Amino acid sequence: MRRRVVVTGLGMISPLGNSVAETWEGIKAGKSGVSPITRFDAKDYPVTFAAEVRGFDPLKWIPKKELKKMDLFIQYAIGSALMAIEDSGLKIDDSNAENVGVIVGSGIGGLPVIEEYHKILLEKGPRRVTPFFIPMVINNMASGNISIMTGAKGPNSCVTTACATGSHAIGDSMRIIARGEADVMICGGAESVICPTAVAGFAAARALSTRNDDPTRASRPFDRDRDGFVLGEGAGVIVLEEYERARNRGAKIYCEVVGYAMTGDAYHMTSPPPEGEGAARCMAKALKDAGLRPENIDYINAHGTSTIADAIESKAVKTVFGEHAYKLAMSSTKSMTGHLLGAAGGIEAIFTAKAIEEGILPPTTNLDNNDPECDLFYVPNKMVRRDVNAALSNSFGFGGTNATIVMSKPRG
Repeated sequence: MRRRVVVTGLGMISPLGNSVAETWEGIKAGKSGVSPITRFDAKDYPVTFAAEVRGFDPLKWIPKKELKKMDLFIQYAIGSALMAIEDSGLKIDDSNAENVGVIVGSGIGGLPVIEEYHKILLEKGPRRVTPFFIPMVINNMASGNISIMTGAKGPNSCVTTACATGSHAIGDSMRIIARGEADVMICGGAESVICPTAVAGFAAARALSTRNDDPTRASRPFDRDRDGFVLGEGAGVIVLEEYERARNRGAKIYCEVVGYAMTGDAYHMTSPPPEGEGAARCMAKALKDAGLRPENIDYINAHGTSTIADAIESKAVKTVFGEHAYKLAMSSTKSMTGHLLGAAGGIEAIFTAKAIEEGILPPTTNLDNNDPECDLFYVPNKMVRRDVNAALSNSFGFGGTNATIVMSKPRG
């Protein structure tokens, strides 16, 4: 029998704040986390802005002597994970450690450190490369360090599926608990690649908005004047727990994770098929996994990147939901946070959980004139209070990889 899985803890570091509460207040207010790049001198780059994390103090979460072994994405992951564990009231000790696992992924990993030490290698020679270089940059060190710091000895893995990473990590973790392979999973995504190579690479691919004169309005999903996504950074980590265990210990339950699916487009490296066939199959399979009908869904947290793919995602929603597509609400919180790549699914699952908990539809900001192909209700510019019984969170990544998570109010 498939075991039920619920969300009992939330942790986040984002361009809107260094906690879930601060970020969620920013989301509800329609605040932008986008500003000129400060990590490096970007004046000669095609894009000069991003959604940077500001005011993050790693020493709140990590001993000083350990920081030199960790790229920033790992630090964000640890901070968010410890925040989520604290929020859940979870205690990890010898009695349960083997049944607590970790899957926290990253789409790209430690690219800034690779840049830094490549320069050191060329200028000062191989003896000046730190012995911590490899552990600083490989993607699974987010999960590894969280496990080491918390004592979690259950399943320990890492997902790397581009912009679907965080959602795949959460969905895979849900299945691990549902199958009985663990009772608790600490899961989500982390990313920090606001650095010269990433900005230059995404800009060369014409993926980024170039609205340098108006950065806070650059991320505009579903708008006819959108011209690319805004690069963001941060981490979103949740605690998933087997329902009876959570209930028996009196844990706060934000929502239940009732369905999950992943599909492949088998189409193109960076573009989805024009009708969104892969995304549509993913949503339909996730609904089937959840045992829900399309009309049961009240809200979709869209992938919504502020690119041409927004219209394709809208087509996919109409394919799956039919006339109900015009009754549900769909919004893109990337309009405020930018696109956190491998961390996007983690923070957006949290926004979806909060929407269910509080009955609030997050807005899509900067939506002034809908693309004619984007004709659904995208909660334009201001949040809306509305009961949310069940919701989807979509994440679609380069390589044609798709993920959909279904969340609901706890059943029964």
